Amino acid sequence: MWRNLSLTLFAAAILAAALPAAGETSVRATAVRVGSYNNATRFVVELSGVVRFKVFTLANPYRVIIDLPRLDWRTRSGRPRRRSGLISAFRYGAFTRGSNRIVIDVRRPVAVVSAFVLPPRGRTRTHRLVVDLKPTTRAAFLKRARKGRPSRKRKPVIRKPRRRNARPVIVLDPGHGGIDPGAIGSRRTKEKDVTLRVARALRRRLLAGRRYRVVLTRNSDVFIRLRDRIRIARRAGGDLFISLHADSINIKEFRGASVYTLSERASDKEAAALARKENKADIIGGIDLRGESGEVRNILIDLAQRETMNHSVRFARLLVGTMRRRVRMVGRSHRFAGFAVLKAPDIPSVLIELGYLSNRADESLLRSSRHHANVAKAVAKAIDRYIALRVRNSRS
Repeated sequence: MWRNLSLTLFAAAILAAALPAAGETSVRATAVRVGSYNNATRFVVELSGVVRFKVFTLANPYRVIIDLPRLDWRTRSGRPRRRSGLISAFRYGAFTRGSNRIVIDVRRPVAVVSAFVLPPRGRTRTHRLVVDLKPTTRAAFLKRARKGRPSRKRKPVIRKPRRRNARPVIVLDPGHGGIDPGAIGSRRTKEKDVTLRVARALRRRLLAGRRYRVVLTRNSDVFIRLRDRIRIARRAGGDLFISLHADSINIKEFRGASVYTLSERASDKEAAALARKENKADIIGGIDLRGESGEVRNILIDLAQRETMNHSVRFARLLVGTMRRRVRMVGRSHRFAGFAVLKAPDIPSVLIELGYLSNRADESLLRSSRHHANVAKAVAKAIDRYIALRVRNSRS
């Protein structure tokens, strides 16, 4: 009954090779189904055509990953019906500019016993990507599981040298993206969409003054690892890094914006919980950041980092002051947390929580272009003041 996985994947690759490349066609994913039988669980994606795919597993937590070319999704991520076997939830989205990823959360260690594409048959007019899972032991799972992306040596990132009289580089980082939607409001507002819209509004505002060069870590709905956001900023020679987010909390009455800078210890329990959640963004996308090393870990002891943190705090105070005049802020608006994305060793960095999608009033504002413009105006004013102070101090 079960097919040999390696032979099946080989057959699928031969079949896909005979068709046009995925980028040349518009393959649609129209439905996702989950079923259980004979102590096994079957995950099925209905497609309008054949695609190349790759299946593997990841541990901590247990996940099955399906990598695909870019698809036109006509269905939603979600949770299968109760008693749907080994699968507890699944999600999908853009992983890189040309690829999609499905992440399947499983309740226990599993083995991928077969993975193949079925052509249309009978009344079924769609192709079906089928992945069959069976229970296995933790030892067997760990033996086969990847520890994230295949490790490869990276060249050290050298900051682009600043030319004399060059315009300051402002790096805007729209949080989440692709397979990682971030927080979701009661009206299905996704954090990843809000942050990108605000980043674009702020970029327009900054470029209009012709005083800055502006770099976005992402300008589309794509997943970017936390450490890669820092790499983009450093390669661009960033003078200021601003990460944009929108939170969600169980207390629905809680609302307002806030500004975070880096600290080894969070300023309160809420900030610590938020930092843990945001730092897990790479795990959501099927990558475990905990095994990584380099500039995003153990940099707080560096003296250069201390200087950067001081500049970050100065900018955060200016930012809170300008935002408060235009945007509702929470109490103690400047907070501290251990966000991984703030750990560039030589770029002053802040993280702005634009509001709470769990609050209906904040969610309505975060959907509003007028509110995006208000936020952009306030942040741009703080940037102007901060850069002017840096220039003045460098001359004195």
